[in-house]
Amino acid sequence: MTTPAAGEWHGREHRLPVRVYYEDTDFTGVVFHGAHVRYFERGRTDALRLIGIGHTAMKSAAPPLAFAVVRLEIDYRRPAAIDDALEVCTTMSAMKGALMVVDQKIVRGEDLIAQARVEVAVIGADGRPHRPSKQMREALQQKLF
Repeated sequence: MTTPAAGEWHGREHRLPVRVYYEDTDFTGVVFHGAHVRYFERGRTDALRLIGIGHTAMKSAAPPLAFAVVRLEIDYRRPAAIDDALEVCTTMSAMKGALMVVDQKIVRGEDLIAQARVEVAVIGADGRPHRPSKQMREALQQKLF
């Protein structure tokens, strides 16, 4: 079985190609604003997975950990439409205790479609913030600006 594409790291930026499908659009054929959130989520998830911090690794940590988005700011710049080839660009900007700050953008060629700043907390099964493991911090340090 072929493994789904997870994008790739270019220096400190992860890039994930995405295609706009019918299900991503509203009745006009333009990408629905909520679909951008899914694109950003995929970009963050695959960026972390490629540096060894996927959901499976988080669940098997001691104690088991997870990610929770605690803040999301999005600026919509241009519309995207059905069949557009987009790229989700993800940069890890900061790690402070249990909080990770991620800057993301969606582009179509040179056109900026949307950009976001996302704050993600590392939490335990109890829902409380937990400091990430040493291995997780080291993996993230390699990608921080």
